[in-house]
Amino acid sequence: MDDVEEADLVVVMHPGTAHGPYADANLIEQAKLAPERFTAVFDRHYRQIYAYAARRLGPDLAEDVASETFLIAFDRRHTYDSARADVRPWLYGIASNLIARHARAETRRYKALAKSAGAQESDDHADAVARRLDATAVRGRLADALRRLPEPVRAVLLLVAWAGLNQQEAAAALDIPAGTARSRLHRARQEMRQALGAEIEVSE
Repeated sequence: MDDVEEADLVVVMHPGTAHGPYADANLIEQAKLAPERFTAVFDRHYRQIYAYAARRLGPDLAEDVASETFLIAFDRRHTYDSARADVRPWLYGIASNLIARHARAETRRYKALAKSAGAQESDDHADAVARRLDATAVRGRLADALRRLPEPVRAVLLLVAWAGLNQQEAAAALDIPAGTARSRLHRARQEMRQALGAEIEVSE
């Protein structure tokens, strides 16, 4: 996230599935009998899982998290519910649990980003007003707000904002009730708006 612009922090990503709504479930079913078919799941989704982890933890830890996500998914493929056509919530749920183990590293990352943005903003007082809408300034405030969020609240927000899951999918990914996900998302959005003021609207 070191080079992430403010748009990357607030724009929803939609990785999508390329070969029909049931392609993921079919691949998992095939992999239960022919393990080598799981490679197709890896090829289809690894980049998105890695990118999500990298935004939260940085590239070094992200590679480990992404790799372990697919190792765990492979080991658990026999327990996958084939009624869930899209495998993304399942994969993001595994990744989120792994990321939660690195909560301190994630918090340090946001803190460093916020501090870096603040230092840049204070370098030129004459341009302070003009820089208020700058990518660096917005990114710094958002990073600081993310740092302050409790990890369970942050996880719901980022699954929606960065992974492109909807509220129900985020709840399924984290194995929490839909009402809990809705409450956490509402809280996160309120705090994001407060941190960013009226400059950026966090999408509903």
